[in-house]
Amino acid sequence: MRLSDFDYPLPRELIAQRPLEDRAASRMLVLYRQEGRWEDRMFRELPGFLGPGDCLVLNDSKVFPARLLGHRAGVRALRVGKKNPARKRHLQGLVEVMLLRPQAGDPSVWQALVRPGRKMHLGERVRFDEELAAEVVARGELGERTLRFNYAGDLYQKLDRIGHVPLPPYIRRPDEPRDRERYQTVYAAHTGSVAAPTAGLHFTPEILEQCRAVGADVAYVTLHVGLGTFQPIHTETIEEHRLHPESFEISEETARKLREARRLVAVGTTSVRTLETLAPDFGGRVGETALFIYPGFRFQATGALLTNFHLPRSSLLVLVCAFAGQELALKAYRHAVEARYRFYSYGDCMLVL
Repeated sequence: MRLSDFDYPLPRELIAQRPLEDRAASRMLVLYRQEGRWEDRMFRELPGFLGPGDCLVLNDSKVFPARLLGHRAGVRALRVGKKNPARKRHLQGLVEVMLLRPQAGDPSVWQALVRPGRKMHLGERVRFDEELAAEVVARGELGERTLRFNYAGDLYQKLDRIGHVPLPPYIRRPDEPRDRERYQTVYAAHTGSVAAPTAGLHFTPEILEQCRAVGADVAYVTLHVGLGTFQPIHTETIEEHRLHPESFEISEETARKLREARRLVAVGTTSVRTLETLAPDFGGRVGETALFIYPGFRFQATGALLTNFHLPRSSLLVLVCAFAGQELALKAYRHAVEARYRFYSYGDCMLVL
């Protein structure tokens, strides 16, 4: 399969730049796989599509302020002439760091995306404020770097003070104080994601209670969203793409609910990947997954999917095409464009039945 087969035209103005005032006010495109049709509904109607024996599977990972802005210390920078007016900017230029995941066993060492990466050589340091700095200790591909922080305190607490909400690049504005609450699900519990599991952003406590009231159960898995979820596909042949591993955890109680459910309704692609990694026995455990789902994949667990609208040529769109059927999914996306749905993280959603 070719990457170009998973493309669609999207007017720029349909990319949602801010969340709705009411989380649950989003539109919801309901896609019926067996009937090959769709209908325009509202997210508030979701409980009406659920019933006894259903189990909503939610990813309760919590986003942390993973985006840092700092300046190079100029330790490994190539020198320029003293009279060059760009000397200071060259040696101590702005550096943007997106933290991805800490190294197992050493919370001071992190995998990160660094821009401009080509200037960040081994041994180079970046300073974020008077207390916090980091050194490049390893280089990867496509701007990936391994950083060692010199901070002796709780790094997450420090990030809460100086970090920025890691809004996706298609949101063309700086992060705002409001994003701290809105780029987060109401049930977020376990810190570790650098991007929100966006299908869950529509839920309110009231909607969750309505889902329970119609007889549906609710189960929480934890998959920390990292590079595996939002990394672009760089190969033209889909089958050659490889995902970066992301860590997950499910409890024994959650595993029991999953085994007993008649139908698992996955909220978001991260929930799907967790379920399909663990199927069919769903034993409670901690682990990693690099599962890449594309058309031809045999789903063993997912019975229905609630998801946002995803970028063209992305692994997330490929997963939706695998579950809904490539032709039907792309037709539904074209309808969503024509009907002026709001796209991506702060946009509307799709329920695939």
